[in-house]
Amino acid sequence: MNDDEERLFLDEMSGVVPLKREPRVRRDTRRQADGESAGRRREAAVAGPASDGNPLSDDDRFVEPLDPWYVLDFKRPGVQNGVYRKLRQGRYPADARLDLHRMTVAIARRELYDYIRECHRLGLRSVMVIHGKGESRAQRERCSILKGYVNAWLRELEVVQAFHSAQPQHGGTGAVYILLRKSEAQKQATRDKFSKGRVPYDSGS
Repeated sequence: MNDDEERLFLDEMSGVVPLKREPRVRRDTRRQADGESAGRRREAAVAGPASDGNPLSDDDRFVEPLDPWYVLDFKRPGVQNGVYRKLRQGRYPADARLDLHRMTVAIARRELYDYIRECHRLGLRSVMVIHGKGESRAQRERCSILKGYVNAWLRELEVVQAFHSAQPQHGGTGAVYILLRKSEAQKQATRDKFSKGRVPYDSGS
């Protein structure tokens, strides 16, 4: 464009007023996505534990892997020392056994909770869980993780009164004896047993 053409163009455009534009707002898709993701995480945190009714923790930040030879040892207040000693010595026959070998943590969590709940419902008092020690290095690492979870999970269940690693003939530190609280039916049966044969006290005689 030469000088004459440029001058002519400017004369023609001298009365033109630019159109007004609405202010544009840049959409921050990353922030929105993060907000939606956080919302979904909050919903999952609220709905997750209630969805399967399983109270056992699955947060690995609070569970330490345990050495294959570590002895599990737990007793709630009120459990008699003589009863706990017999449990440690394996003198209570196991009414049921659960083998967690080769299970993932997620599956073991579900299986252990269902197992303990069912055993208590059936009135079983002495049961066993086999978590394993592992023969190869990879197996030992997996079993040590599972053993740590079992140690934590059993403490979370109120019906579990005590537990202790098994005697060598029953699996040693790769298994655990568990003593469960009496069910309501068992408590009532005990009350009925002790009430039989009693003669009511008559203060007027």
